[in-house]
Amino acid sequence: MVFRFQSNNKQPEHFIVFGMENYVFYQIANYCFFIFHILLIFFNLFGWIPKRLRKWNLLTLTLTAFSWLVLGIFYGFGYCFLTDWHWQVRERLGYATDSNSYIHFLIEELTGVSLEERLVDVFTAIFFFTAFALSISFNLKNRSRIR
Repeated sequence: MVFRFQSNNKQPEHFIVFGMENYVFYQIANYCFFIFHILLIFFNLFGWIPKRLRKWNLLTLTLTAFSWLVLGIFYGFGYCFLTDWHWQVRERLGYATDSNSYIHFLIEELTGVSLEERLVDVFTAIFFFTAFALSISFNLKNRSRIR
């Protein structure tokens, strides 16, 4: 697996004015967003498997669905506030982001493979809603066993 988080090594000009510490902060934030977002994606997909994490998984899936569908009414379907914040950090670093989909962006950044964005969006939705259905199902089963 190749991690290609930086597309250039040149420091953007606005960091020269505001100081190197801002550049370092945004670089750290950029890496933190990559790590957190990737972990959240895997937790959303597979967090329903361990019994002790099922409630947390349902919560993160619900928050993700809320962002995509409810906030999406105002910002565009599939809107993710984490992605928006990461794009803002990358913009401050001077990195261009051509993709509208975070999953599509990750696939290109981590593997260098360029897939059709619409296809990635369809599979993202399929995997997400499958995980959501499984999480709801297992959480309901756990709840009925407790009673």
